[in-house]
Amino acid sequence: MNDNFKSETAIRVGISSCLLGEAVRFDGNHKFDNYINRTLAPFFELIPFCPEVAIGMGVPRPPIRLEGGSDAPRAVGVRDRDLDVTDRLRAYSREQADSDRVRQLSGFLLKSKSPSCGMERVKVYHGAGASRNGRGLFAAELMAAQPHLPVEEEGRLGDPVLRENFIQRLFAYHRWQQLSHDQPLTPARLVAFHSHHKLVLMAHGPSHYQALGRLVATAGSQPLADLAARYIEGFMSALQQHATRALHSNVLQHLLGYLKRDLDSDDKAELLQLIDRYRLGELPLIVPLTLLRHHFRRHPNDYVAQQVYLHPHPPELMLLNQI
Repeated sequence: MNDNFKSETAIRVGISSCLLGEAVRFDGNHKFDNYINRTLAPFFELIPFCPEVAIGMGVPRPPIRLEGGSDAPRAVGVRDRDLDVTDRLRAYSREQADSDRVRQLSGFLLKSKSPSCGMERVKVYHGAGASRNGRGLFAAELMAAQPHLPVEEEGRLGDPVLRENFIQRLFAYHRWQQLSHDQPLTPARLVAFHSHHKLVLMAHGPSHYQALGRLVATAGSQPLADLAARYIEGFMSALQQHATRALHSNVLQHLLGYLKRDLDSDDKAELLQLIDRYRLGELPLIVPLTLLRHHFRRHPNDYVAQQVYLHPHPPELMLLNQI
């Protein structure tokens, strides 16, 4: 594992137990996910959750589904119409969502389509029909209680853009959690955190970058706890906006500006060509970024060296190779 991502504090990620291969499904089976277990697992401590087992439903158990309105559905039996576990599921979910166990997490991976764990597009039955606009009861309580926590479903990890965005948010949120892990947060440490993420924010939109910059500029002139709460809300909201090729290209050209006095015309032309080919969709982001890293190793810049943008997550994950 790359030394830049080694940490004495384990990066904890919550996960639906069935995705780890635990036989906790209603039919006694599991939903072992190869990508999560083979690729992601070495970088995280995966903490399993199974709300339905936790409330005593057992394995195997009668299947349940969501019924009613999508804003407040009931979790009832598919075959046993007298089975209603809504109150038990909600009570457990609320308790867990605000527990130390969950507050120590840096992200959460949920099982798609589940009436307890599905993050979105969960089927909700009403009358003679059904709609896919629901959210599992556990997922709903988790996301309401921990709005900044990066949450994703295993099925959506097959999309390279969604996958990279989730992992980037997860590592960014972990870095935020580390700010006050060993010592109290100070205005200087908040300013440093923002400074290190400036190019990341630029890639997610100039408006976010500017708004958070104005907010950080008030550090020391207002209560730090309030400022930090407003900052992390804006920061995580910014990272949820997917970076585009156009925005990444702007950041890459911005980085090239720090090398303008060090590179000859041929090197500059090569970089500009690669950036433009990336913008046009002919190359993945890793290509121009790797060449920029090479030039900054030859021509170090203190400001650039601190930028998370150059190394947002472990290179072994190869997330930038497909976007």
